[in-house]
Parts: sequence; C-alpha cells; structure tokens
Amino acid sequence: MSTPRPGTAGSTRTCPHCKTRILESASVCPACKHYLRIDSAASPLAESLPSPLKVEGIIRQPAHGGSSEYSVVVTIRNERGEEVSRHVVGVGALHPNEQRTFTLAVEMFAATGAKARRH
Repeated sequence: MSTPRPGTAGSTRTCPHCKTRILESASVCPACKHYLRIDSAASPLAESLPSPLKVEGIIRQPAHGGSSEYSVVVTIRNERGEEVSRHVVGVGALHPNEQRTFTLAVEMFAATGAKARRH
C-alpha cells in the first residue's frame, strides 16, 4: 500500500479532535463530525456523492442461553483482491435479551482541487 503525497486524491491527515486518520480534503470529520475548516466548500452535502454501499443488520441474543462476545472487523481489498486495510472498529458482548444494530456505509466525495494519483 502506498501513501499518496499531500495534495493528491486519497492523501490523509489526522483529525485534530479525535485523532482518526481522515482524508486531507475533508471539511467535516466522518468519525467525530467536527468541522475542520470553514470555507465555501465546507458543506458536506455539496461534496457528497451518492453512497455506493450501505448495509444495516441487527443481532439479538436469545433470552435463554448465555452471553456472546463480538468483534466488528472492516477489511478493504483492492481490484486484485489484496488486503489494503483491516481494522477492528468495535468489540463487545451481548447478554440475554440484548441487541445491537450495526451499520456499514461507504461515503464517496468528489476529489476537487486534488491532483490525480498516478498508478
């Protein structure tokens, strides 16, 4: 995996609020939702493209039986099937009669003002 140079599409930086790695072009952090810069292009709706993927599921632990543990893992692969990134985004436990809702969404944004990345 190569890291794009600053100013190119896909380059990243650290959110000053939550320390999550985010796109350099982001005006709002997708993790903590804090505004990172105020300018004419700062509206997240103006930059947003239709979401190509959104999946939601609910897991319920049965009333009778024990507890179960879970790990939420997100894996990103490139066009050749090679793993580009893998992160554990959450862990926890479900006790009898508890439930959790998990949502995965891919947000896409136009790479405005950034140089195209060469392969």
